[in-house]
Amino acid sequence: MNRYLDIAVNLLGSSLEQRLDEVITDAQAVGVSPLILIGSELDESARCIELCQQYPKQLYTTAGVHPHHASSWQPESEARLRQMCQSDSVVAVGECGLDFNRNYSTPAEQRRAFTAQLALAVELQRPVLMHERDAHADFIAILAEYRSDLPAALLHCFTGDIAQAESYLALDLYLGVTGWVCDERRGHALAEAVTVIPENRLLLETDSPYLLPRTLKPKPKSSKNEPKYLPHIANHVAQLRGQSAETLATQCYNNSLKFFGLE
Repeated sequence: MNRYLDIAVNLLGSSLEQRLDEVITDAQAVGVSPLILIGSELDESARCIELCQQYPKQLYTTAGVHPHHASSWQPESEARLRQMCQSDSVVAVGECGLDFNRNYSTPAEQRRAFTAQLALAVELQRPVLMHERDAHADFIAILAEYRSDLPAALLHCFTGDIAQAESYLALDLYLGVTGWVCDERRGHALAEAVTVIPENRLLLETDSPYLLPRTLKPKPKSSKNEPKYLPHIANHVAQLRGQSAETLATQCYNNSLKFFGLE
């Protein structure tokens, strides 16, 4: 059986949280373990850490502030996040970045929180897991100031085209690919872009419970994505790249272990 590591699971506050044991067991049954939970703000990050401690080696988490929640970043936030990052359960700073699509937080607030978290990741020499939507130029400009001092950096849920992929790869980023690539309506650009991502920079994720692969048959009654569907995404990506499913799965699994320091 191929092995996989789901690098992005939005567990807390989702339908998955109520079925956690089942979600973990179903994923393990198809080779998907461990799972990386996403901390999108500091209270949630703290709760993720507590949950990971109940499921050692099965769950790990990021800790950080998503751009949607950037307005919550206060002077004391840095010290609190620094303390969280001391936990063995925390494998990356984030999810941080920029999202100018809806601007739940102002662009200025987003830039402030993003910059602060990048600086902390540099200080602690921790990898950073990032989000970007409709903010490509600003994101690149800010990240470029810190990239050379970061041990590793990942843009998760990458949905862009070849040109965007190449601009991120020029900064030596890892790129996380979701079931978006299986969407015949809006995934064409990503389907092309996955062919240019170097094998040592490609990671796989479900971004559960979002982005259920449209090519999944039969479609789950819940219409919710789960880590157990990661092999389906992997097989689709392998086909697009002209690789065997086993080769792709092994490479992405090893990339994930290396990025999160779980080797």
